[in-house]
Amino acid sequence: MIDEIREVARGWRWTRRPLVPRSAEPWQRPRQPREFPTAWARTPPAKAIREGVLRYGFKPVVWTETEPTVEGLDNLEMVKPPVMFVANHSSHMDTPLILCSMPKAWREQTAVAAAADYFFDVWWRAASTALVFNTFPIERTGGKRATTTAGRLVGEGWNLLVYPEGTRSKDGWLGRWRHGASRLCIEYGIPAVPIALRGTYAAMPRGRSWPLKGTPISVRFGPPLNAEEGEDFRSLSRRMQQAMARLWDEDATTWYESLRREADGTTPSLTGPQAPKWRRVWEAGRPPARRGKPKVWRP
Repeated sequence: MIDEIREVARGWRWTRRPLVPRSAEPWQRPRQPREFPTAWARTPPAKAIREGVLRYGFKPVVWTETEPTVEGLDNLEMVKPPVMFVANHSSHMDTPLILCSMPKAWREQTAVAAAADYFFDVWWRAASTALVFNTFPIERTGGKRATTTAGRLVGEGWNLLVYPEGTRSKDGWLGRWRHGASRLCIEYGIPAVPIALRGTYAAMPRGRSWPLKGTPISVRFGPPLNAEEGEDFRSLSRRMQQAMARLWDEDATTWYESLRREADGTTPSLTGPQAPKWRRVWEAGRPPARRGKPKVWRP
Protein backbone atom coordinates (compact mmCIF):
# COMPACT_ATOMS: atom_id res chain seq x y z
CA MET A 1 0.00 0.00 0.00
CA ILE A 2 2.81 2.43 0.87
CA ASP A 3 4.53 1.77 -2.47
CA GLU A 4 1.29 2.44 -4.33
CA ILE A 5 0.81 5.76 -2.49
CA ARG A 6 4.34 6.81 -3.39
CA GLU A 7 3.72 5.92 -7.03
CA VAL A 8 0.56 8.05 -7.10
CA ALA A 9 2.40 10.94 -5.42
CA ARG A 10 5.17 10.84 -8.05
CA GLY A 11 2.65 11.05 -10.86
CA TRP A 12 0.30 13.60 -9.27
CA ARG A 13 0.09 17.07 -10.83
CA TRP A 14 1.37 19.06 -7.88
CA THR A 15 0.82 22.83 -8.42
CA ARG A 16 1.05 23.44 -12.20
CA ARG A 17 3.03 20.44 -13.35
CA PRO A 18 2.55 20.12 -17.15
CA LEU A 19 1.10 17.00 -18.73
CA VAL A 20 3.18 17.26 -21.91
CA PRO A 21 6.77 15.89 -21.69
CA ARG A 22 9.50 18.42 -22.33
CA SER A 23 10.70 16.47 -25.37
CA ALA A 24 7.25 16.94 -26.96
CA GLU A 25 6.82 20.64 -26.14
CA PRO A 26 8.13 21.89 -29.55
CA TRP A 27 5.26 20.06 -31.28
CA GLN A 28 2.59 21.03 -28.79
CA ARG A 29 -0.28 23.12 -30.14
CA PRO A 30 -0.41 26.67 -28.74
CA ARG A 31 -2.82 26.95 -25.86
CA GLN A 32 -5.80 29.18 -26.39
CA PRO A 33 -5.98 31.86 -23.68
CA ARG A 34 -8.92 31.50 -21.35
CA GLU A 35 -10.52 34.51 -19.74
CA PHE A 36 -11.81 34.23 -16.21
CA PRO A 37 -15.59 34.85 -16.30
CA THR A 38 -16.63 38.00 -14.45
CA ALA A 39 -20.21 38.59 -15.65
CA TRP A 40 -21.51 37.08 -12.40
CA ALA A 41 -19.81 39.91 -10.47
CA ARG A 42 -22.17 42.40 -12.12
CA THR A 43 -25.40 40.66 -11.11
CA PRO A 44 -27.70 42.30 -8.49
CA PRO A 45 -26.64 39.97 -5.61
CA ALA A 46 -22.94 40.58 -6.31
CA LYS A 47 -23.51 44.34 -6.56
CA ALA A 48 -25.26 44.31 -3.18
CA ILE A 49 -22.39 42.40 -1.55
CA ARG A 50 -19.83 44.71 -3.14
CA GLU A 51 -21.61 47.84 -1.94
CA GLY A 52 -21.67 46.47 1.60
CA VAL A 53 -17.97 45.54 1.55
CA LEU A 54 -16.90 48.92 0.15
CA ARG A 55 -19.18 51.07 2.29
CA TYR A 56 -18.87 49.23 5.61
CA GLY A 57 -15.48 47.59 5.15
CA PHE A 58 -12.98 49.48 3.03
CA LYS A 59 -14.25 53.03 3.51
CA PRO A 60 -14.15 53.01 7.34
CA VAL A 61 -10.61 51.54 7.23
CA VAL A 62 -9.24 54.02 4.67
CA TRP A 63 -11.00 57.03 6.20
CA THR A 64 -9.85 56.05 9.72
CA GLU A 65 -6.26 55.07 9.00
CA THR A 66 -5.61 57.99 6.62
CA GLU A 67 -6.98 61.51 6.13
CA PRO A 68 -8.58 61.62 2.66
CA THR A 69 -9.78 64.74 0.86
CA VAL A 70 -12.10 64.38 -2.14
CA GLU A 71 -12.51 67.24 -4.62
CA GLY A 72 -14.06 67.73 -8.05
CA LEU A 73 -17.10 65.46 -7.78
CA ASP A 74 -19.14 68.29 -9.31
CA ASN A 75 -17.37 67.51 -12.61
CA LEU A 76 -19.37 64.27 -12.79
CA GLU A 77 -22.49 66.38 -13.21
CA MET A 78 -21.10 67.57 -16.56
CA VAL A 79 -21.12 64.12 -18.13
CA LYS A 80 -23.38 61.11 -18.51
CA PRO A 81 -22.19 57.51 -18.24
CA PRO A 82 -20.53 55.53 -19.58
CA VAL A 83 -17.16 57.26 -19.10
CA MET A 84 -13.53 56.23 -18.80
CA PHE A 85 -11.89 57.13 -15.48
CA VAL A 86 -8.09 57.38 -15.83
CA ALA A 87 -5.83 57.77 -12.80
CA ASN A 88 -2.21 57.54 -11.74
CA HIS A 89 -1.35 54.38 -9.83
CA SER A 90 1.13 53.92 -7.00
CA SER A 91 -0.64 51.86 -4.31
CA HIS A 92 -3.05 48.97 -3.77
CA MET A 93 -5.27 51.40 -1.90
CA ASP A 94 -5.92 53.46 -5.06
CA THR A 95 -8.90 51.41 -6.25
CA PRO A 96 -10.86 51.30 -2.97
CA LEU A 97 -10.05 54.98 -2.42
CA ILE A 98 -11.45 56.01 -5.82
CA LEU A 99 -14.53 53.79 -5.62
CA CYS A 100 -15.38 54.90 -2.09
CA SER A 101 -14.95 58.54 -3.14
CA MET A 102 -17.58 58.25 -5.87
CA PRO A 103 -21.30 58.80 -5.36
CA LYS A 104 -23.14 55.50 -4.98
CA ALA A 105 -24.79 55.69 -8.40
CA TRP A 106 -21.40 56.00 -10.11
CA ARG A 107 -19.67 53.43 -7.91
CA GLU A 108 -22.31 50.77 -8.58
CA GLN A 109 -21.88 51.17 -12.34
CA THR A 110 -18.08 51.20 -12.56
CA ALA A 111 -15.88 48.27 -13.57
CA VAL A 112 -12.14 48.23 -12.89
CA ALA A 113 -9.49 47.00 -15.33
CA ALA A 114 -7.02 44.68 -13.56
CA ALA A 115 -3.86 43.01 -14.82
CA ALA A 116 -4.72 39.49 -16.01
CA ASP A 117 -1.25 38.12 -15.16
CA TYR A 118 -1.46 39.24 -11.52
CA PHE A 119 -5.06 39.45 -10.32
CA PHE A 120 -6.38 36.63 -12.51
CA ASP A 121 -3.54 34.11 -12.32
CA VAL A 122 -5.27 31.97 -9.67
CA TRP A 123 -9.02 31.43 -9.22
CA TRP A 124 -9.33 32.61 -5.60
CA ARG A 125 -7.64 35.97 -6.27
CA ALA A 126 -9.62 36.43 -9.48
CA ALA A 127 -12.94 35.65 -7.78
CA SER A 128 -12.29 37.88 -4.76
CA THR A 129 -11.16 40.93 -6.74
CA ALA A 130 -14.01 40.52 -9.22
CA LEU A 131 -16.54 40.40 -6.39
CA VAL A 132 -15.13 43.23 -4.25
CA PHE A 133 -13.97 45.66 -6.95
CA ASN A 134 -15.91 44.52 -10.04
CA THR A 135 -12.66 43.90 -11.92
CA PHE A 136 -12.25 42.41 -15.37
CA PRO A 137 -8.98 41.03 -16.80
CA ILE A 138 -6.91 43.10 -19.18
CA GLU A 139 -3.46 42.36 -20.60
CA ARG A 140 -0.83 44.95 -19.74
CA THR A 141 0.52 44.73 -23.29
CA GLY A 142 -2.90 45.21 -24.89
CA GLY A 143 -4.40 42.64 -27.23
CA LYS A 144 -7.76 41.81 -28.72
CA ARG A 145 -9.23 40.41 -25.51
CA ALA A 146 -8.45 43.64 -23.68
CA THR A 147 -10.57 45.73 -26.04
CA THR A 148 -13.29 43.11 -26.53
CA THR A 149 -14.24 42.85 -22.86
CA ALA A 150 -13.97 46.61 -22.31
CA GLY A 151 -16.08 47.30 -25.38
CA ARG A 152 -18.76 44.89 -24.23
CA LEU A 153 -18.94 46.58 -20.84
CA VAL A 154 -19.16 50.04 -22.39
CA GLY A 155 -21.96 48.79 -24.62
CA GLU A 156 -23.81 47.63 -21.51
CA GLY A 157 -23.48 51.10 -19.95
CA TRP A 158 -20.63 50.41 -17.52
CA ASN A 159 -18.04 53.04 -16.64
CA LEU A 160 -14.43 51.87 -16.72
CA LEU A 161 -11.64 52.69 -14.27
CA VAL A 162 -8.25 52.26 -15.96
CA TYR A 163 -4.68 52.88 -14.82
CA PRO A 164 -2.82 53.69 -18.05
CA GLU A 165 0.54 52.89 -16.44
CA GLY A 166 -0.53 49.24 -16.22
CA THR A 167 1.15 48.72 -12.87
CA ARG A 168 1.92 50.48 -9.60
CA SER A 169 4.68 53.06 -9.69
CA LYS A 170 7.98 51.91 -8.20
CA ASP A 171 9.04 55.39 -7.09
CA GLY A 172 5.71 57.20 -6.67
CA TRP A 173 5.86 59.14 -9.96
CA LEU A 174 4.03 58.57 -13.23
CA GLY A 175 5.56 55.69 -15.18
CA ARG A 176 5.31 54.62 -18.78
CA TRP A 177 1.92 55.62 -20.18
CA ARG A 178 0.12 53.04 -22.31
CA HIS A 179 -2.37 54.15 -24.96
CA GLY A 180 -5.11 51.56 -24.38
CA ALA A 181 -7.40 53.99 -22.54
CA SER A 182 -7.23 56.66 -25.24
CA ARG A 183 -7.78 54.05 -27.96
CA LEU A 184 -10.94 52.84 -26.20
CA CYS A 185 -12.23 56.39 -25.72
CA ILE A 186 -11.86 57.10 -29.43
CA GLU A 187 -13.18 53.73 -30.58
CA TYR A 188 -16.32 53.79 -28.43
CA GLY A 189 -16.87 57.55 -28.32
CA ILE A 190 -16.80 57.95 -24.54
CA PRO A 191 -15.27 60.83 -22.54
CA ALA A 192 -12.29 60.43 -20.24
CA VAL A 193 -12.48 61.74 -16.67
CA PRO A 194 -8.96 62.29 -15.26
CA ILE A 195 -8.28 61.57 -11.57
CA ALA A 196 -5.20 62.74 -9.69
CA LEU A 197 -4.19 60.80 -6.57
CA ARG A 198 -1.73 62.34 -4.11
CA GLY A 199 -0.35 60.80 -0.95
CA THR A 200 -1.20 57.16 -1.64
CA TYR A 201 2.46 56.32 -2.27
CA ALA A 202 3.39 57.87 1.06
CA ALA A 203 0.54 56.04 2.80
CA MET A 204 1.01 52.56 1.32
CA PRO A 205 3.76 52.05 -1.29
CA ARG A 206 4.87 48.75 -2.77
CA GLY A 207 5.77 46.24 -0.07
CA ARG A 208 3.48 47.71 2.56
CA SER A 209 0.27 45.85 3.43
CA TRP A 210 -1.43 48.46 5.64
CA PRO A 211 -1.76 52.26 5.32
CA LEU A 212 0.49 54.47 7.41
CA LYS A 213 -1.63 55.95 10.17
CA GLY A 214 -2.70 59.57 9.74
CA THR A 215 -1.24 60.16 6.27
CA PRO A 216 -3.09 62.92 4.34
CA ILE A 217 -4.20 61.75 0.88
CA SER A 218 -6.33 63.36 -1.80
CA VAL A 219 -8.53 62.34 -4.73
CA ARG A 220 -9.30 65.03 -7.30
CA PHE A 221 -11.67 64.48 -10.23
CA GLY A 222 -11.19 66.68 -13.28
CA PRO A 223 -13.44 67.92 -16.10
CA PRO A 224 -14.22 65.30 -18.78
CA LEU A 225 -12.12 65.16 -21.94
CA ASN A 226 -13.70 64.32 -25.29
CA ALA A 227 -11.74 63.23 -28.34
CA GLU A 228 -11.76 65.92 -31.00
CA GLU A 229 -12.74 65.15 -34.57
CA GLY A 230 -9.87 63.40 -36.30
CA GLU A 231 -7.74 63.27 -33.13
CA ASP A 232 -5.50 60.23 -32.79
CA PHE A 233 -4.91 58.23 -29.62
CA ARG A 234 -1.45 59.69 -28.97
CA SER A 235 -2.79 63.23 -28.91
CA LEU A 236 -5.62 62.24 -26.58
CA SER A 237 -3.14 60.46 -24.29
CA ARG A 238 -1.06 63.64 -24.06
CA ARG A 239 -4.15 65.65 -23.13
CA MET A 240 -5.02 63.08 -20.46
CA GLN A 241 -1.57 63.37 -18.92
CA GLN A 242 -1.67 67.17 -19.06
CA ALA A 243 -5.09 67.20 -17.39
CA MET A 244 -3.87 64.92 -14.60
CA ALA A 245 -0.75 67.06 -14.14
CA ARG A 246 -2.88 70.21 -13.81
CA LEU A 247 -5.11 68.49 -11.25
CA TRP A 248 -2.03 67.43 -9.29
CA ASP A 249 -0.72 71.00 -9.43
CA GLU A 250 -4.12 72.36 -8.38
CA ASP A 251 -4.17 70.01 -5.42
CA ALA A 252 -0.67 71.06 -4.40
CA THR A 253 -1.30 74.81 -4.83
CA THR A 254 -4.55 76.52 -5.87
CA TRP A 255 -6.97 76.36 -8.77
CA TYR A 256 -5.94 79.79 -10.06
CA GLU A 257 -2.20 79.14 -9.85
CA SER A 258 -2.56 75.83 -11.67
CA LEU A 259 -4.49 77.51 -14.49
CA ARG A 260 -1.82 80.21 -14.81
CA ARG A 261 0.95 77.62 -15.05
CA GLU A 262 -1.08 75.60 -17.55
CA ALA A 263 -1.48 78.72 -19.75
CA ASP A 264 2.25 79.40 -19.50
CA GLY A 265 3.15 75.77 -20.23
CA THR A 266 4.99 75.43 -16.91
CA THR A 267 2.82 72.82 -15.19
CA PRO A 268 5.10 70.43 -13.23
CA SER A 269 5.38 67.02 -14.88
CA LEU A 270 3.98 63.94 -13.15
CA THR A 271 7.08 61.99 -14.17
CA GLY A 272 8.93 63.64 -11.28
CA PRO A 273 12.32 65.29 -10.95
CA GLN A 274 15.35 64.22 -12.97
CA ALA A 275 17.27 62.91 -10.00
CA PRO A 276 18.67 59.70 -8.50
CA LYS A 277 16.13 57.05 -7.48
CA TRP A 278 16.53 57.68 -3.76
CA ARG A 279 15.72 61.36 -4.27
CA ARG A 280 12.67 60.57 -6.39
CA VAL A 281 11.37 58.12 -3.78
CA TRP A 282 12.03 60.63 -1.03
CA GLU A 283 10.14 63.37 -2.88
CA ALA A 284 7.18 61.09 -3.66
CA GLY A 285 7.13 59.79 -0.09
CA ARG A 286 6.34 63.19 1.35
CA PRO A 287 2.58 63.30 2.03
CA PRO A 288 0.43 66.27 0.95
CA ALA A 289 -0.08 69.11 3.38
CA ARG A 290 -2.76 68.42 5.97
CA ARG A 291 -5.97 70.38 5.42
CA GLY A 292 -8.56 71.57 7.87
CA LYS A 293 -8.43 71.08 11.59
CA PRO A 294 -6.32 68.18 12.87
CA LYS A 295 -8.09 65.22 14.38
CA VAL A 296 -8.41 65.50 18.16
CA TRP A 297 -8.93 62.47 20.39
CA ARG A 298 -11.96 62.76 22.63
CA PRO A 299 -13.00 60.36 25.36
